[in-house]
Amino acid sequence: TPIQRAKIVAKVTNEVHARKIINKLIKSNCNDVMGFEWLMQLRFYWEKEIDDCTVQQTNTQFRYGYEYLGNSGRLVITPLTDRCYMTLTTALHLHRGGSPKGPAGTGKTETVKDLGKALGDYVIVVNCSEGLDFKSMGRMFSGLAQTGAWGCFDEFNRINIEVLSVVAQQILSILSALAA
Repeated sequence: TPIQRAKIVAKVTNEVHARKIINKLIKSNCNDVMGFEWLMQLRFYWEKEIDDCTVQQTNTQFRYGYEYLGNSGRLVITPLTDRCYMTLTTALHLHRGGSPKGPAGTGKTETVKDLGKALGDYVIVVNCSEGLDFKSMGRMFSGLAQTGAWGCFDEFNRINIEVLSVVAQQILSILSALAA
């Protein structure tokens, strides 16, 4: 069935990535849990002290979100995806946002969605346009803050410059509140 096929494809995708990681660890002779080749991987641990699952990468740690996002496909992880994950998890750890940059159609939005899925967090993708004003953006930010979901604003550069200045203040308020 199509559902079983999607499950198998997602599992095979993850297993191929895991095999690549193991080969890379062996090749680099990484045999220390504090070695960077190991720390740079997105790792899942059950923490007995808090009785919860945590996700760790480099010097960051997050509680797993347990948001079930359905049986959708997984992104093929490349070295560029790994670097993007490290950058985004560090930005999240510092209570900042991320802004992947690159040509159209290269998987920036899919990478953010896949990282959210790996962390068990719901990601809402908004396709921005010139028609968005600061009030509608404020309502979106309010909803995201209330639900705890991530916001991925695709084509953010299309928003009018006058609106962007107000939106920047709204984002700064949210990020400052999270950091407090």
